Amino acid sequence: MSLLIRNGEIITADSRYTADIFCEGDTITRIDRNIPAPAGAEVIDAKGKYVFPGFIDPHVHIYLPFMGTVSKDDYVTGSRAALVGGTTTLIEMCCPARKDDALASFELWMSKAAGKSACDFSFHMGVTKFDDAEEAQLREIVRRGISSFKIFLAYKGAFGIDDGELYRTLKLAKELGVIVTAHCENETLVAERQKELLAAGKTDPGQHHESRPPQVEAEGVHHLMTFAEMTGAATYIVHLSCAEALDQALAARRRGVRVNIETLIQYLVLDKSYAEKPNFEGAKYVMSPPLRDVRNQAVLWNGLRAGLIDTVATDHAPFDFKGQKPMGKDDFTKIPNGIPSLEERISLLYTYGVKTGKIDLHTMVSVASTQVAKIFDLFPRKGTIQPGADADLVIFDPEYRGVISAKTQSMNVDYSAFEGWKLEGRPSAVTVRGQVAVRDGKFVGTPGRGQFLKRVPSHF
Repeated sequence: MSLLIRNGEIITADSRYTADIFCEGDTITRIDRNIPAPAGAEVIDAKGKYVFPGFIDPHVHIYLPFMGTVSKDDYVTGSRAALVGGTTTLIEMCCPARKDDALASFELWMSKAAGKSACDFSFHMGVTKFDDAEEAQLREIVRRGISSFKIFLAYKGAFGIDDGELYRTLKLAKELGVIVTAHCENETLVAERQKELLAAGKTDPGQHHESRPPQVEAEGVHHLMTFAEMTGAATYIVHLSCAEALDQALAARRRGVRVNIETLIQYLVLDKSYAEKPNFEGAKYVMSPPLRDVRNQAVLWNGLRAGLIDTVATDHAPFDFKGQKPMGKDDFTKIPNGIPSLEERISLLYTYGVKTGKIDLHTMVSVASTQVAKIFDLFPRKGTIQPGADADLVIFDPEYRGVISAKTQSMNVDYSAFEGWKLEGRPSAVTVRGQVAVRDGKFVGTPGRGQFLKRVPSHF
């Protein structure tokens, strides 16, 4: 199996040039001008289009039992949506409950993906408790190819860990070279504010933000940074949403704390007024941390452009507006948290970031592909275009014009958070290890072809 992509403008995190790309089997083997097509090779003419390395989403939930229900996508629909949107690798959060064993949970999440995913995948292993038995299982999971943990400083009694568990998790991570990804909010402040708001009869979706304002997230970041400084562990703040939290992370970085920072596409283009929409419409936009005041958008875009924020993810967590979000109709604390956004990340970054001059093409590739690969031990197999790398390629048509709609999306959820939004540019063709998975914006891939990506820890 061979593939030749001709005449495209190749864009990586640090270079831009026009050339052909020849792929044999799973791998890029040659990049040059005017490569002749061998007999039997598939040829794609990319003239007038960009060719990007396959994009990597470092934070998704495909299988997520949460708040009394389960997210709507599976790996058949989720990987299809990812590929249509230009994402060729997913890193899912494996999130066991406190009562569950880590190893059994890891095997459960693996079973949900293996043989179903059309794109490559890996996991962050959730640590929702820490004792001697859990430690032994975490060591085994790392041996099986996982190089990142996930912890919650929120969701008390469900996913959240206490400070003793936090310290021991970070110590183990430092020993093993694992990076610790963290949801940073102060769970006690959230719980107390929720009680006060409900007691005052404030139950609508807009109150979700009031129960966990920016100070709550900033305090969570400060807390994590203190423990990271004491242990020397490498950390990664997931879904950072506001200036206050960013200030805490950057202050720690200046002190020498090892921290990478992720924000989400929704924080860059949506604000808290969406969660305040009347008639329960705001429930579509309830997530944690919440959407923030619009002033934070410029802070986050500037952070990306300046290299202060490392990655842009989705935290994709699809729950139906009609069948699941109404669990919190009379109590905002019971609205399943999350937003479907896996399919739109790259086109939104391009349309509302690159086209408006907030970031350039190289930054887009860096934050949505290259930096993810480097942080999570996938580079240079993923995240770049060079001989020897996996042939994960996105041929992007900057001339495309379209509109986002739930009626045409691949995600298995009954609404779009971006209904009616205009797009300028989209992935027109996408390859996964040399095989075309998207053609003319339509999925043509093979469910089950995706591979589990074993990763070797490097953050010692």
